[in-house]
Amino acid sequence: MINNKTIFKTGVPEWLVIVSIFAVLLSSVLLFALSTADGMAAAGYYGATAADVQFSLLMFYAAVASFAVVERRFFARVVTKDYLLICIVLEILITYCCYHTREIGLIFALRFLQGIVNCGLTSISLNLLFNRLKSEHAKETGYTIFYGMILCVSPLTALFSVPIVENYEYNVVYKAMIFCFLPSAALLFSLLNRVHILPKTHLLKIDWLSFVLFATMLVLIAYVLIYGQQYDWLEDQTIVVAILAILLLFMVSVARQRSLKRPAVDLAIFKSRNFAIGIVFLVILYLIRGAFGLTSSYFISVLGMDSLHANEIMILNIAGVIAGSLIAIRFLTRQKHLRVLWISGFVCLFVFFVWMGQLFASEAGTVNFYLPLFLQGLGAGMVMSPIVMFIMSSVPDNMSQSAASVGVFVRFSTFSLSLAFINFFQLYFKGKHNDDLRGNLSLLDFNLPERLKIYQSALASRGMLRDEASKAAVGLLNKAVQKQTFLQFCVSYYDWVAVLCLFSILLIALQPVISRTVINLRNKQPAAAGF
Repeated sequence: MINNKTIFKTGVPEWLVIVSIFAVLLSSVLLFALSTADGMAAAGYYGATAADVQFSLLMFYAAVASFAVVERRFFARVVTKDYLLICIVLEILITYCCYHTREIGLIFALRFLQGIVNCGLTSISLNLLFNRLKSEHAKETGYTIFYGMILCVSPLTALFSVPIVENYEYNVVYKAMIFCFLPSAALLFSLLNRVHILPKTHLLKIDWLSFVLFATMLVLIAYVLIYGQQYDWLEDQTIVVAILAILLLFMVSVARQRSLKRPAVDLAIFKSRNFAIGIVFLVILYLIRGAFGLTSSYFISVLGMDSLHANEIMILNIAGVIAGSLIAIRFLTRQKHLRVLWISGFVCLFVFFVWMGQLFASEAGTVNFYLPLFLQGLGAGMVMSPIVMFIMSSVPDNMSQSAASVGVFVRFSTFSLSLAFINFFQLYFKGKHNDDLRGNLSLLDFNLPERLKIYQSALASRGMLRDEASKAAVGLLNKAVQKQTFLQFCVSYYDWVAVLCLFSILLIALQPVISRTVINLRNKQPAAAGF
């Protein structure tokens, strides 16, 4: 690693360096969830479905996860300042193209390219940040800060984009993103000297074929998990072909990595017991984390909040993430009681899901959700970065990049799987509860005619004709039924997730090896981190 004084220009204040790095890092994080910050607005603007909007998010994520296997060697070949300039120019050009297109297919391609460039920007920012942190546990602190930002990505992106979407066309968010990103990137660029942060390598050593194989496989995984429900899974030939292609690509990739002298992913990492334990808990955490999005959907769909108000409440969750991250840093720097930290975090998550299951109702005051939202953030902040660093510490230094690449792959796959679970179980539970609810409704029910009359009177009082009011009243009743079925789905799904949290707590209690593992990242270089 190059000496700190040669990386940035002489005389630049340390606070300005840190601010510029964090500004670029934050802009990179905001790009991740930009397409789903207001899913309904995005779907309406592009004439797409909710599945298309989710797929555009996963295209970005697939690019980050696949390019991570080769990004470090590419970074090492190019001068850091030149690499940053390349990323800045490409990011602006791609984002500008997103601003000027309404074709959802083109958006898929552009979001994938955006993910590749974003992987480079994140890698530059993390390497520069870790280079400035001089304490003994600098990397533990750096990773905790970064993953704390990742946990806050959805509400932060929504707070940034929703006011824009409410006042302008949806595509304006991309123009706003350019104006947000350009000043911070230009500032960081102006502060850097032309040096190599990483030891220089030759571009011919970059395993581009591994990247192509991984990228194709991840895109197909995203396609199957997002569109499988819509096409009835194995009833559709396209889904079947995609699954077969995934299996073939997986086998080819494994065989290829085993045959290479310098593989992009060293499969020897799976020989580590701790690595396998960490991956299991990473999968569980991302399944649990994926369920949290239903809380925002509940605020909007059931309580009738606007998107901005629903995400303003999430500031309490952000505060919880900050508090949980601070606690995690404290535990990590002391290098003990890691199992206590994990159990405490999952207990907070368990309490949140049980509590929210009791709070879900057709009408509720927002003040009732403040403490549960804080608890969710507290629990997530306490376990997210420690699990990632547990995985990194479980392998030798020379395999840390392979561990990071596998971790990104697992996070992508589990995040995609959580979206598929929510889509599937939402349809299942809504159908079940809808049938049960409608089965109890008939004209013989004493409350039904009365409810219809209330709707009719309310509509008639606003000037609607009696015949039209009668038809509209039935529509309002159907809407009320749909709201109740969604509410019941949220309760049922959160009950299942609470059980998963409880299972995780018991599993951690039975693994004393967790507390015996020392988190040590001093000799491990930061990788292009996934979200």
